[in-house]
Amino acid sequence: MTSIFQRALGPDFGQLHPQLQRRFGFSAADGVACVGRGTMDRVWHGRIFTRPFLALGARRHILITGSGRDIPFTIENYAYRDGFGRETVTFARTFWFDTAQHWDATMIYSAERSAIVDYLGTHQHLAVDLHMTADEQGGLLIRSGEQRFSECGIGLAVPRLITAVAEVRESYDDDLDQFRIEVVVTNRVFGPLFGYRGTFTATYSELTQVPAWVRPVKETARA
Repeated sequence: MTSIFQRALGPDFGQLHPQLQRRFGFSAADGVACVGRGTMDRVWHGRIFTRPFLALGARRHILITGSGRDIPFTIENYAYRDGFGRETVTFARTFWFDTAQHWDATMIYSAERSAIVDYLGTHQHLAVDLHMTADEQGGLLIRSGEQRFSECGIGLAVPRLITAVAEVRESYDDDLDQFRIEVVVTNRVFGPLFGYRGTFTATYSELTQVPAWVRPVKETARA
């Protein structure tokens, strides 16, 4: 079965570094778990007035409030079929500050939207279109697009004025034999909200069961 990232990238998937193809190339049928462990050289947030916004998102694992240098980090990717039968991949990120902070997402591919749909947080309140391209060095660039808020079966487009735009760059460093990642989240009004950059190593194992804690508390059918 084709992974959701292969569907999103099409022929460009073959331009990715082989290690990125492995990391983004498995589906629920493969029974594979990919867990990355490493260190974020820097985790930062914007000016002080952005903190209430970050704290609100952190309550549902949509954003994080911590900052610092040399922060231990894990990212857990599991592919499974959700309650609506959709091919789904988890992106469960944990940042180990004095206490653990989580930024969680579950992703599907939407043929209707011709994009990955990224459901953020524990209750899939926020659905974000992700547009992906492969760069000339074999890296992956992900940029967020339209965002929709869903609650009680009602979906509303998030106004661009208050939209947080994420840009993710992931690559593989052959010299270090590690993945590199850099994430920047900004807002048109408030400017930079938060971001991080660092390296991690991925390990692959047989998946017998998706851990319950990485799955959302509530799923939404609305893409």
